[in-house]
Order: sequence, then C-alpha cells, then structure tokens
Amino acid sequence: MVQKLFYVLIALPFLMISGCSNDGEVTTVTIDSIDAEEILKLDSNADIFQYDGVIYKTNIDWVEELSLTKGVQIGEIKTKNDANTNFKDEMSNKLPVGAKIFSAKERGDILIVESEGEIKKYLVIVEG
Repeated sequence: MVQKLFYVLIALPFLMISGCSNDGEVTTVTIDSIDAEEILKLDSNADIFQYDGVIYKTNIDWVEELSLTKGVQIGEIKTKNDANTNFKDEMSNKLPVGAKIFSAKERGDILIVESEGEIKKYLVIVEG
C-alpha cells in the first residue's frame, strides 16, 4: 500500500506538468470594446471621448496618480455630443472641440488630453 502511494505521489507531478502543456500553440485573448451608451448607463456624469473605435474615460483615481509624459499629438476632439450616446471617433461629451489628444510615453492604454491649459488623463475602457 505504501509503495503504491509512493509511485502515485512521484507520477502525479509529471502528469500535471504534461497536462498543462499547450504544445507550442498560441493562446489568443480577445478584448471587446465597450460603447458610450454602456459607460453612460453606468455613470451618467462620465467624461468620455472616442478615439480609434474605443472609449476613453477620465477621473479614475489610480490613473490620476500616475506620473505620465505627454507624447506625440495623435488627434483632436472634432465634435461634442452631450445629447445622445451615438459616438464617433474624436467625439466627446464634455471636452470642447479643438482639445488636443496625445499619446502617453509610459503607457499605451492611456491618452493625455490638453484643453484650455488643463491636462487630463483618459484610460481606455474595455470589457474582457
């Protein structure tokens, strides 16, 4: 009995290791974007804009605490939409037309917006 238990305890880790192998296959994780309607349903006062098909939101505590450097300008707010949730690229609900959108050198999921001398950090909002 003890000998069988010993063999089971020795073999078990090898079975677990070989069972976890994916034989070099690539695992793909997809992240779907969330639209303005869904965000504004959750927070009707959210300050958002759409860029490159995804929504960005500001006033997120941990994002505000980050020290980020403004990168290159990648766009600007072209239209303001505070009447409904049908958003298009470079459209905001609170930012004024002409607000400049910059990349953040340190992070790809945050954009920096400069408007009327004020800098705001916007995090991409996705659902996974």
